[in-house]
Amino acid sequence: MNEMQLLREWDAEAPPLTDHARARARFRLYETMSAPAAPAAPVAVGRRPFLRIAVAGVATAAVATTVLIANDSSPHTQTVSATTVLRGAAAEDRSLEKPIAARDDQFIYTKEIIKETPVGGGSTRTYVDESWSSVDGSKKSYVSELGHKQWVPVYRPGQSTWPPTRWTDLKLMPTDPRKLVIALRDMGGKPDYSKPMKAADWPMTQYFVTGLLRNPVLPKGLRAAAYEALAAVPGMKVLPHQKDADGRVGVGIQYVGPAGTPWAHGGRILFFDAKTYRYLGAHEQRTAAGKTYEQWSYVAASAVVDRVMQRP
Repeated sequence: MNEMQLLREWDAEAPPLTDHARARARFRLYETMSAPAAPAAPVAVGRRPFLRIAVAGVATAAVATTVLIANDSSPHTQTVSATTVLRGAAAEDRSLEKPIAARDDQFIYTKEIIKETPVGGGSTRTYVDESWSSVDGSKKSYVSELGHKQWVPVYRPGQSTWPPTRWTDLKLMPTDPRKLVIALRDMGGKPDYSKPMKAADWPMTQYFVTGLLRNPVLPKGLRAAAYEALAAVPGMKVLPHQKDADGRVGVGIQYVGPAGTPWAHGGRILFFDAKTYRYLGAHEQRTAAGKTYEQWSYVAASAVVDRVMQRP
C-alpha cells in the first residue's frame, strides 16, 4: 500500500482536505515510511524560521555540482551543471511544446510505461498504465496504477488533489519560475512574492515542483517554468551515464536534501538526453508490503480526448 492509498482510505467520511493539507499529509506519510530505524530529529513542516535565501538570486542558488560527459563533436569533455541541464530541458520543452486548450468536459489521456525490479534480485515486471482523467473533475475518471484499474468518482465540493489535475487549477500556476517557487511554497494561501525563501523551505518546495512535473500534460509554459524552478533548488545533483526504462543513456538529475529529511540520501532521479536535454523519464524506489522495488517510468503518449477509452 503506497502513501496515496493511505490518504484515500484515511477517514473517508471526513471533510475533504485542502491542497495544502493533503500535500503536507503526504509528506508526513512519506517521511514516516522513509525514516531510518534509529530515531532522527523531527522535521518541521509548518512555517520554519530559518536562514532566508534571497529569491532575487534564486537562479544562482542551485548547488554547482558538475560532471564531465563525452562530447561527440570534440575529443575533449565539457562541464555540465544541474542548472545547465534543467534550463536546457526548459528550452527544449518550449521549442517542442504544442499548446493545449482543454475543455472542462474533456479528459486527459496518458499512457505510462513502468518497469519494476525487486531490490536484491528478481524478475522485472512491465506495466502499461493507461488513464483518462476528467479535466475539471466533474466526470468520473478511469485510472490505472501498476496495472490496477479503477474508476475515480467526481470531485466533491471543495475537494482537490496534489499535484492538481483540474485544468483550471493548473492554469492558475505562475509560468514565471521565481513566482512558481513562491506559489508552491505558500500553497493553501495567497503567495507572498515579497517574502524571501528560507533555507528550510527548499526541501518541501522541490517536492511540490517534482510533483507538478509528474503531470504528463500541463498548460503552455508551466513545464518549462517547473524545470527552471527546479534548477533554482539548492541540492540538485548531476548523475552521468544513467539509463532510462528503455536503456537509453542520458544525464540524471537528483535532489539530495539536508540530513533529517526524506531526501537526505537522494530523491527521484529525472533522466534527460545528454545532447538535447529532452526529458526521458524517471527512476525511483517504491516500497510495498515490506518489499522495495527499483522503478523506471516514462510517458509514452498523452493527449486531450473527448471520452473515456478514447485514444489519440
